[in-house]
Amino acid sequence: MLAKIKYATLVCLLASPALADGCRDLTHLGDSYTVCTVDNPTTLELWLKDNNDLVIGEFFSLQELLGEQGKTLTFAMNGGMFHEDRRAVGLFISDYKEQARLVTREGPGNFGLLPNGVFCVEGQTAKVIESRAYAENTPTCRIATQSGPMFVIDGKLHPKFTTDSTSKKRRNGVGVDTQGRSHFVISNGFVRFHDMATLFRDELDSPNALFLDGSVSRLFSAELGRSDAGPLMGPIIGQALPSQ
Repeated sequence: MLAKIKYATLVCLLASPALADGCRDLTHLGDSYTVCTVDNPTTLELWLKDNNDLVIGEFFSLQELLGEQGKTLTFAMNGGMFHEDRRAVGLFISDYKEQARLVTREGPGNFGLLPNGVFCVEGQTAKVIESRAYAENTPTCRIATQSGPMFVIDGKLHPKFTTDSTSKKRRNGVGVDTQGRSHFVISNGFVRFHDMATLFRDELDSPNALFLDGSVSRLFSAELGRSDAGPLMGPIIGQALPSQ
């Protein structure tokens, strides 16, 4: 009987929403977030323009594009900061093709608040890498997007984050946990950098996590029946699976 109880407990833990592949809502420090977790990074893609070199910009446009490819969008969100013409501010690699270069210098705004970082999928592995470390030892990324600041660097919060900051905005980001799973997170309200960073570190077991975008952050989740409206996006990151 004891063995059966232990087995049942293990099954429940493995099936826990905190570990499952998919999207879910949770609360951290009184703030609401939605987390989409991906175990297999080979299913992740990064998009900017369609086959006619036009900015995709919207979830419905991305769904149409994927439909033509025999794929279905499971979730997607802003994939990094962008200029007015929707070009990526920093490094952008899709299907191994570099479309925008890495930026390592300090600069204005959130992007230039060093350390910033890169989310990269190389082979079967997803990782968040500090930008200058990326420059020194560049991996072969199938997809990569650069943004900043980093939420968490080697288990430590970004040194500029404070618990009493008055800057609260809607934000989204990504972290990779100690088991290699990617957690894509969007706040459902206005939050501090510090508070969102502790979500990655303390709740999602992510020693490295990266801020992707803010203010204009949007989420699509087929599982949750959610498709946020908003301004035209630049880079979009998400999961596409073969259509059934």
